[in-house]
Amino acid sequence: MTLSPAPAAAPAPTAAAGAGESRVRAFASSPRLAFVARRLGRAIISLAIVLVAAFFMVQLVPGDPVRAALGTTAPPTSVEELRHALGLDLPLGEQFVRYVQGLFTGDLGTSISSRRPVGTILAERLPTTLFLAVASFLIAAVGAFPIGVATAVSARGGRHRMADLGVSGLLGLMIAVPNFLIAVLLIAVFSIGLQWFPPAGWGSPDQVVLPVAALAIGPLAYLARIVHVEMLRVLDEPYITTARSKRLPPRDVYVRHALPNIVTAVLTAGGVVLVGLVAGTVLIETVFTIPGIGSTIVSAITLKDYPLIQGVVLVYACLVLGANLLIDLALAVVDPRSTIAEA
Repeated sequence: MTLSPAPAAAPAPTAAAGAGESRVRAFASSPRLAFVARRLGRAIISLAIVLVAAFFMVQLVPGDPVRAALGTTAPPTSVEELRHALGLDLPLGEQFVRYVQGLFTGDLGTSISSRRPVGTILAERLPTTLFLAVASFLIAAVGAFPIGVATAVSARGGRHRMADLGVSGLLGLMIAVPNFLIAVLLIAVFSIGLQWFPPAGWGSPDQVVLPVAALAIGPLAYLARIVHVEMLRVLDEPYITTARSKRLPPRDVYVRHALPNIVTAVLTAGGVVLVGLVAGTVLIETVFTIPGIGSTIVSAITLKDYPLIQGVVLVYACLVLGANLLIDLALAVVDPRSTIAEA
């Protein structure tokens, strides 16, 4: 009778494995970390979709980009040489693979119209677009709170109903008017009429005022309306009544008790506004002839400059996704319940 060997004992977990498992458990038990990971994953997937769509959709633009860059009188040999130098004579799939490989090395390609690296062009013009979007957002956010709070306090309890309707109507009108039309009106009044500011250009402080104002007016009205509505709702809450019954100064009632309870709604609306401002720079830069990436994509589409179009679309996608991610993270810090709700 033979005896079967005893089963081997399971190896004891190493210290490294134990540490790895503890990190996984800590990650899984942290709603905030899981929330951040989900948001980052969504942003990466969205960016990949935009990358594929931008590359293949620009191929649908009619016309020959090389012929558009060299002119109709360029000899066929020059056209073929430039097409070969840019890799446009390769199969479309191979062009896409080369484009993605270049992205990982920081190479966005070469502009067909200017023969300059796309990354260099965007690095020169991106700061202008960022300044326009951020400055407009800060002005809108800073201006919206006093306007929204003051109008809500004035209209509390049904007081000054006609004035409240007038203010709401004015804010609604400011929201409804497109920013490019606001830009044209500002130019007509303050540049042509009063001659206070130049109608176009970029570089001096007086050339910044009208573009930033044209971008900020609509978002300011939108955020002020959000603050107004949320403040009216909060002022009717029982804890505000309790705070008033304690004879607290009005400043403490509004600043310490009311404002913190509207931050979540205002932050959510602020994310929509920030994304809209990034996209809205295209028209504003075109109207005021500002050398940003918004005006760059307009000229790139006109010239059928495929690499430049793809680079600008990719940058805009990164800006929009980055703005959404920042707002989501801010919401997670201000209102941890948003992270638990998605767990």
